[in-house]
Amino acid sequence: MLRPIQPADHAAVLELNARNVELLAPMDEERMAQLMAWADRADVIEVEGEVAGFVLTFAAGTAYDSANYRWFSENREEFYYLDRIVLADTHRRLGLGRRVYDELEQVAATHGRMVLEVNLEPPNEPSLAFHRGRGYVEVAELGEPGKKVVLMEKILA
Repeated sequence: MLRPIQPADHAAVLELNARNVELLAPMDEERMAQLMAWADRADVIEVEGEVAGFVLTFAAGTAYDSANYRWFSENREEFYYLDRIVLADTHRRLGLGRRVYDELEQVAATHGRMVLEVNLEPPNEPSLAFHRGRGYVEVAELGEPGKKVVLMEKILA
């Protein structure tokens, strides 16, 4: 289901990011190449030969320039950062997110914790509920009124 992003996937990944940009950071081809160079994993979520989504994760110690990632770098010695996960509208509510998280949390266990951010203002209530239900706890808030995120972590053994 997860496999590395290939050049043939770039258009689909960029389109998925653009469709969800209000919840993510903008990404063009150049930025995607830069993120993929820093990423521990840059995978597409493939279902029956179709790109159903994508995911980017980063281990501690990279040059990734995200303020959210930097907070974890400054406050945690070891972590596995889930930068973004996107599912196409046609593939939501099918259990794919849960299955992707199951796999990523296994990888993250070697780092002791998986960390991420969720939009707080404007709120992304489904994402907050999903993460809380999986055992993620809030550790900090970043941003300014109208554009805030909550940083979350899940300790993994």
